[in-house]
Parts: sequence; structure tokens; C-alpha cells
Amino acid sequence: MSKTLTIAAVLVGAAFFVVTGAWAFAAPHSFFTTVAGYPPYNRHLFHDVGALSLGIGAGLLFGLTRARGIVVGLGGAAVGATLHAVAHWIDRGQGGRASDPWLLSLFALVLVAGALAAAQRDRVGRPTE
Repeated sequence: MSKTLTIAAVLVGAAFFVVTGAWAFAAPHSFFTTVAGYPPYNRHLFHDVGALSLGIGAGLLFGLTRARGIVVGLGGAAVGATLHAVAHWIDRGQGGRASDPWLLSLFALVLVAGALAAAQRDRVGRPTE
């Protein structure tokens, strides 16, 4: 029963974060007017909210793979950081520093490389079932 409850909780949480995150990232004004009408509207803020929510959802889904915690954590962080960098490229004319897209992309690259290395190490070190 606890395994079923755990998987159900992961799926419900992942569905929430992935759906709302994708909505905020892909259609920020629609998300603002429907869900989060706290003026003033800021497109970049909702891109960021969507990116980070998608990272949380990805982390939950990576947890279902039975990978070690470090793989799950780095994987979720890598998804969120990558989409956060994408948001800064999309919104680069709306404020922030000119270096933000570059630095956030570098940060995302470090996390993606770490996640891939950890996943590879996990795969090699895990006995076949």
C-alpha cells in the first residue's frame, strides 16, 4: 500500500508541477489572468515560475526511475536551470543584465553535465536486474 501511495503522490505532484509549469512558461499571460492575477503582470517572472516548476516536476518524475538521489536532484535542477536560461534568452530585452543569459546557460550546462555523469555512474555501478 505504501508503494502505491508513494507512486500516486509522485504522479499527482508531477502532474501539477508539469502542467502549471508548462502553462506559465509557454503562455505566461494566460497563466497570469487565469491563476495568478497579482498585478502587475511580468512576462519574465512567469517564465521563471514555469521553468522552476518544470524542474520540480522533472525531479519528481526522475524519482520514479529508481536512480540515486544525486541523479534525481541534479536532473531536476538541470531541467529547471536549463529552462531558466531559455527564459532569460527569450526575455533578454526586458531587464536584467546582458550577462544573465550567458551565465545562466553556463550554470545549466554544469548541472546537465553533472546529472549526466551521475546517471552514467549510477548505470555502471548498478547490477542488472
